[in-house]
Amino acid sequence: MSGAGLDIAIIVLYLVVIIGIGLYAARGQKTMETYALGNRSMPWWAVLASILASEISAGTFLGTPSEGYAKQNFLYAQLVIGTIIARLVVAGIFIKPFYDLKVVSIYEFLEIRFGRTTRRLSSFVFLLTRSLASGSRIFVAAILLVLAWEVWHPEFKQLPPAERFTQELLIYVGAVVVITFLTALYTTLGGIKAVVWTDLIQVTVMFGSAGYVFYWLLGQTGGWSGLAESVKSPVFVNTGIDPAKSFGGNVKGILEQEYTLWAAFLGSVFTTMATHGTDQDMVQRMLTSPDKKKSQRAVIVSGLVDLPIVVGFIAIGILLYRFYTQNADRAPEHDPGIFAWFMVHDLSPGLRGLLAAGLFSTAMGSLSTALNALATTFTKDWYVGYFRPEASSHQQFLAARWSTVGFAILLALIGIGTAYVKLKNPSLRIIPIVLLSFGYTYGSLLGVFLIGMLTKARGTCTGNIVAMVAGFVAVAILSDLPNDVWGMIAGNKIYERPDWLPRIAFTWMIMAGTLVTFFVGICFPRQGEAYVAKKL
Repeated sequence: MSGAGLDIAIIVLYLVVIIGIGLYAARGQKTMETYALGNRSMPWWAVLASILASEISAGTFLGTPSEGYAKQNFLYAQLVIGTIIARLVVAGIFIKPFYDLKVVSIYEFLEIRFGRTTRRLSSFVFLLTRSLASGSRIFVAAILLVLAWEVWHPEFKQLPPAERFTQELLIYVGAVVVITFLTALYTTLGGIKAVVWTDLIQVTVMFGSAGYVFYWLLGQTGGWSGLAESVKSPVFVNTGIDPAKSFGGNVKGILEQEYTLWAAFLGSVFTTMATHGTDQDMVQRMLTSPDKKKSQRAVIVSGLVDLPIVVGFIAIGILLYRFYTQNADRAPEHDPGIFAWFMVHDLSPGLRGLLAAGLFSTAMGSLSTALNALATTFTKDWYVGYFRPEASSHQQFLAARWSTVGFAILLALIGIGTAYVKLKNPSLRIIPIVLLSFGYTYGSLLGVFLIGMLTKARGTCTGNIVAMVAGFVAVAILSDLPNDVWGMIAGNKIYERPDWLPRIAFTWMIMAGTLVTFFVGICFPRQGEAYVAKKL
């Protein structure tokens, strides 16, 4: 068997096993509770694996090494400090009300606390934002197939730019469609049980393949001493403070930097609170545990595991920089997804197939959780909450299955669009692409949840609408979104930013939106006792 044939055989075998597990999990599913929450019967360690699979998407698998390759330090890992703190907050504040109120969609909490309008608006924000974020991740796994095509067809590089662009886009389209179809197949039939158990397999394959690559690179680049020689200062901590600047100048500079100690202890905390406390995609994994204590254990341990995972992926990127410095003739002209380039060009057959399976596993794991969460949210908040209030549990189950198919089509289209943008702008880095997609809206979502969790008599549906809009507008202005959008359309600016106004980095966007939403929202007092107080 040829090298390429062996790789393909390994990938096909992996996909067959994953789909088989998903179909096996589909047995006996007839109710919405089983489809969305697995009857709250999943062991906490399986939930932990599912959380990791949802977090460590293909964007992380390829994007985090690119951060190490580009910067040759571990500054990105600072953000994990904030994620650990945030998970303690999520475990202590968010999970208990969700279990006590027995919600399936976490936006049911907002209706109990404020009213139906807040629930629908927040649910819509989640559906829109999660679709954009998850859809933009699908194309990442396809990078590997594009690079493999270039290796197997050397004449591809000699094509005129326009023709090469078209062929690359077609490969992306094919890859996105296949990955989405296979993932949607077992997710649609198996529901959350299929998601959790396949996530467990996918995490195992991913860690095993990435761990092997790390030690292989160590052996090729001089071991631990070679890694240490390649790390640039600052290594782990960057305060972002310049003694030559004034206090205001330093504040502005810190807000404009992606990876600083302040971003780790502030920006990253708010980002993780939003993704792990107000995103149905993530919280739904936690709600499959039998009780809130096991759910809390799963989310906290996942944060502790995150640090060595992120450090490991960054180290792979740094080792790749050293490897291609020592082998400059094999290095890419630009970073196309440096990990994918390495897999295609410098790994031996078989190992390359195993690592490719690890990459596809992360893409399918994060996609399956997103599809199930999107379908659950649409079914509970819109199909039942708006169109068919009298729907039985079995009717809700069927609606969730069909909506899974619908969201799979939508996410595939978004993935293809993201691939088109990336091909037009090769210098774009993957991590900011993925994070920016929810940076504009999740601050507003978190702000409303915090009003509901931390206050008893503040916040109304009208006030929440005003607050969420204010949060979005604040982030848009601070990130210079109007000029960015107008620049893509007309090629110039709408306005000139004042010198004192920072253009905040993506790590600060959710914090800014949250604070504005929260403080605007609490200006609207509620008349009478809060609904949630009666329920609890």
